Amino acid sequence: MLFGSLSISIIVIHLDESLIKKKIQSSTSKYKCHAMGIISFMIMIMIISYIIVPPILASNSINVSESLSDGETLISAGGKFELGFFSPGNSVRRYLGIWYKQMPIQKVVWVANRVNPINNTLGILTLTTSGNLMLRQNDSLVWSTTTQKQAQKPMAELLDSGNLVIRNQDETDYLWQSFDYPCDTILPGMKLGWDLRNDLERRITSWKSPDDPSPGDLSWGLVLHNYPEFYLMNRTEKYCRLGPWNGLQFSGLSDRKQNSIYDFKYVANNDLNYVSNKDEMFYSFTLKNSSAFVSATIYQTNISIYVWEENNTNWLLTESTPLNSCESYGICGPYASCSTTKSPACQCLRGFIPKSTQQWALRDWSQGCVRNISLSCNNQQMDVDDELMKYVGLKVPDTTHTLLYENVDLELCRTMCLNNCSCTAFTNSDISGKGSGCVMWFGDLIDIRQFDTGGQDLYIRIARVVTEASNGRNKSVITIAATTAAAIFGMLLFCSYIIYKVRWRIADKSKIDDNIERHLEDLDLPLFDLQTITSATNNFSLNNKIGQGGFGSVYKGKLADGQEIAVKRLSTNSGQGITEFLTEVKLIAKLQHRNLVKLLGCCVGRQEKFLVYEYMANGSLDSFIFDKITDKLLEWPQRFEIIFGVARGLVYLHQDSRLRIIHRDLKASNVLLDHKLNPKISDFGMARSFGGDQIEGNTHRVVGTYGYMAPEYAIGGQFSIKSDVFSFGVLLLEIICGNKNSALYHGNETLNLVGYVSTYIFISLFIYLLMLKLKCVIKGLFGLTNLNLSTDIYTREIV
Repeated sequence: MLFGSLSISIIVIHLDESLIKKKIQSSTSKYKCHAMGIISFMIMIMIISYIIVPPILASNSINVSESLSDGETLISAGGKFELGFFSPGNSVRRYLGIWYKQMPIQKVVWVANRVNPINNTLGILTLTTSGNLMLRQNDSLVWSTTTQKQAQKPMAELLDSGNLVIRNQDETDYLWQSFDYPCDTILPGMKLGWDLRNDLERRITSWKSPDDPSPGDLSWGLVLHNYPEFYLMNRTEKYCRLGPWNGLQFSGLSDRKQNSIYDFKYVANNDLNYVSNKDEMFYSFTLKNSSAFVSATIYQTNISIYVWEENNTNWLLTESTPLNSCESYGICGPYASCSTTKSPACQCLRGFIPKSTQQWALRDWSQGCVRNISLSCNNQQMDVDDELMKYVGLKVPDTTHTLLYENVDLELCRTMCLNNCSCTAFTNSDISGKGSGCVMWFGDLIDIRQFDTGGQDLYIRIARVVTEASNGRNKSVITIAATTAAAIFGMLLFCSYIIYKVRWRIADKSKIDDNIERHLEDLDLPLFDLQTITSATNNFSLNNKIGQGGFGSVYKGKLADGQEIAVKRLSTNSGQGITEFLTEVKLIAKLQHRNLVKLLGCCVGRQEKFLVYEYMANGSLDSFIFDKITDKLLEWPQRFEIIFGVARGLVYLHQDSRLRIIHRDLKASNVLLDHKLNPKISDFGMARSFGGDQIEGNTHRVVGTYGYMAPEYAIGGQFSIKSDVFSFGVLLLEIICGNKNSALYHGNETLNLVGYVSTYIFISLFIYLLMLKLKCVIKGLFGLTNLNLSTDIYTREIV
């Protein structure tokens, strides 16, 4: 029991001294003795309570005589962090962890027993006399620390930095600290790297899932070689590389903007951010703005940095890695660079050609590039035959096979590289100031990126013939440039016109976005901000993607209050424009029916449009009826209920709602199923509404899905409620048969499901009528009045 949380109420009885004297004088000696006995008993109880109950401890620490049970917490002195037991996500298992105290949304930053959860609420944390924390469940040890130093009067304390430390009460040195054993989050002041004295690696690893904090596949750490750098690893495979620190920033993050809140960088020896000596090699995360909360967390697909400033209601995503495909490790192969602004993204470096032109044409760049002219390095005059060509604005290659010379300038580094036949490239290790240090590469150069601005110079070894050809091309370029100068001047007027048109279009798009927002405000519909949508869908992670349609993708999300949502992200190059977007929003916002999908709100930002719907746990109907495995899960009663539910939704749209609405795109993929398999009609981007007694319309723009369109609509553009009924009939056949209407039957390229069923109904009806006729003929010929030829079989065939 933590005595710091124990409150003891002591009842103090105040006695009037004069009244006691009167009582004593008027009472017999028997009552005197009785009163004195009561007073003596109370004094004894107070003395025993004082002996048994120690002074109440501070709520940010525990010592050897105390413990922490499930339901109790430690709170750092400044109230920033809290230590206690918790259950992540939807899990019922219990973990000991640290989280931000002042946040309305619990964000766990450290977990003690991440690989060994507790199955009930009987966990208890104690501190031993040897200075080790021990977490037990009943009598079983769940987790413990291991201290290397001698403990004297140890205590465990939760600091305002989020660091749980064990120290002697009269010392500031730590016997153990949680910052040495990070989980998935880096906090300001935490070291990320190596303690070489104790062979301790500080590396962060993702959670396996939001419900399971055990180590996942992705990890981030500092790899030790001659020129250390951070790698994002997917198990044992390199997933992403930030590049080494070049004195200003990480080489691979030259396109990232600096901020005023946090700093994560390399600074020379023993400064705040970087230490490299025989004992330690690490980077640290520092905070520039003390009023903000910052954390870097590794997830299942990336590392994200979040900031919480004053007056915020949620964490703001400020940075994420990898941010684009060029940050994926080695995507272009050896001797090729990746650019986010060029097409194709991968380009061979000057002096190199694709290793496989066939694979390169198919945009498979994994084999990379090779030299178009072999090196002459094996000749005796190798310093004459080979040259080092300068490439600018690069993320330097993987530094696994490098040599680092900190006190060598660039010119000497060049000479050393030319004189070493195995040296393939070199550059400054520190580009701050005038540049210093020398790093040389050996072997293939892989994972290079080309930046439009920033980046680093790299000198790559190539045959001298290549540089001479390059110089010749430069002279030709000068001549051509002089010749075309007049033409460029003539183009200025044309460019001015283009700039004018572009600015006009940008202004027009801004007006369009403002117009959309005004329309949405008139509907009194909740407007979500883009940051909320991004956070809910984990930055539109592929793991959250649950569907793809003609107008964009659909992502599963989870709001801060725990509500699950489906976010329809409308593609900027899709067919759905502003008209369709406003149509869908206006229609669904006014429709309220249990068989229509519910619109929760929308979002407009960065010229993108998003619709936020209630989440349907079982996805779309087509994923059930067209799959040979899941199709068996739908029994006939459930299929009937789905059919009736869709029918009820159509009846509401056609006659029960205030406006008569024609969907125009009713199909299996637009019928969603909730957790109870209740159907809900969705996707009203093509719907049309009528007022009054109007029951049909006509359009020159035929939209929808072929196979579900009524003939008069597909051919002539005429639509009515009968158009939806035709689509419903096709859907009905698909639900009953479990096959798509577009599938071919008996190898007939012109026979779909509707044609197949229609043909057999006609044949069955013809046989039925033929049997009736035959029955009459037989009666007439033979005069049989009691002839009873059964036609039930044909009746059943027709049904």
